Amino acid sequence: MSEPAGIRRRPLVVGANHRTSSLGLRDRLFVEDALVPTFLAGLRERGIDQALVLSTCDRVEVQSVDNGEGSAEIILSALARHGGVALEELRTQSYTLSDAHAVDHVFRVAASLDSLVIGEPQVLGQLKAAHRLARDAGMTGAELEALVQAAFNVAKQVRTDTAVGEGPVSIAAVAVQVAGDLHGDLSERRALLIGAGEMGQLVGEHMLAAGLGYLAVTHPIEARADPLARALDCHRVTFDALAEQMAEADIVLAALGRREPVLAADMIHAALRKRRYRPVFVVDLAVPGDVDPAVNRIDDAFLYDIQDLERLATESHAKRQSEAEAGRRIVADAVAGFMAGRAARAAVPAVTQFRAWAEGLRKQALVEASGDAEKATRLLLGRLLHDPSVAMKKAAQDDGGELILLEQALRRLFALEPDLEDEKDDAK
Repeated sequence: MSEPAGIRRRPLVVGANHRTSSLGLRDRLFVEDALVPTFLAGLRERGIDQALVLSTCDRVEVQSVDNGEGSAEIILSALARHGGVALEELRTQSYTLSDAHAVDHVFRVAASLDSLVIGEPQVLGQLKAAHRLARDAGMTGAELEALVQAAFNVAKQVRTDTAVGEGPVSIAAVAVQVAGDLHGDLSERRALLIGAGEMGQLVGEHMLAAGLGYLAVTHPIEARADPLARALDCHRVTFDALAEQMAEADIVLAALGRREPVLAADMIHAALRKRRYRPVFVVDLAVPGDVDPAVNRIDDAFLYDIQDLERLATESHAKRQSEAEAGRRIVADAVAGFMAGRAARAAVPAVTQFRAWAEGLRKQALVEASGDAEKATRLLLGRLLHDPSVAMKKAAQDDGGELILLEQALRRLFALEPDLEDEKDDAK
């Protein structure tokens, strides 16, 4: 007997992520937003009528619905062609998930429990954007829509009921959080970046992304400051004006790396006097440090070095990992509920057909009985029981095993109690 259509069209995920593949492979597979409609059109031409493409730094995958005609191989081949990758090479660095495994994966991705950085908020927005592109391309049917909407709900529950997204997990993010804790709204704050080290640029980028109102860069060699100022789209000031700039800066990022302190304690103290002792957040991003450790003893100067930031990031990461366990329990319950609901929906067509058949018998019996209720019920009962009775008698003659299955189905469908005499016989 064939499976109901709702059961055949199983959730399906095919792709490559940070666990299964190299960054180089994912870069080749990456599907830019502008190319998504063309990619989805190619899938449609090959029989895939429901699919979305999720392309991020961590993963490139197609979330789809299996049409029972080699969907996984069609999707894998499409990804290989798009990335110019040999199919066998992609096969060794990819995953194919279906049924509950696919549902679990989609839910964990949406809830940011499958990301390289647990709890990062960007992936849910990326999934929503991928869903919009698929919907605009006419590639979201009832089954995929149910899966994606359930994933959005699970992600919201995980965010609400756990602290998996709380606390920064990178040095740059920690620096931004501490700056916010000290100064509040960063849009009204000024920062000075001294030096052109990579970590200084990264923290500067994060500060600007968090809404920092003003950033200036300086370097003893002006030729080093110019490209950094262009890269950050911020101001450049001369190194000779360092003392004046220090007095105006609420945040100082030291990333020069001269192997000896550039910012002495007396320089910080002088800047604070000019600032009328408004606090300053000093971040020493150089190794060895650019800031005299004696700055720690100055009131209203809050000095954090790389080790301080790393410690806070590690503590935050550990907390997220702990909260992720609670998130995974939420996902497991949601997967079970989704699969149960899916199975129940698959039974709807058969139940509808059965009810329509029974209603037809009822109407026919009423017509033939000419309003005689007792005769109508006798006719209806006889016709309801006729075919099942014939099938059970035939099964008894042909195959005892089939008879047992039919008896079990009959008892389950009509909630019949087992025959007491049969139970006594079984006990003997």
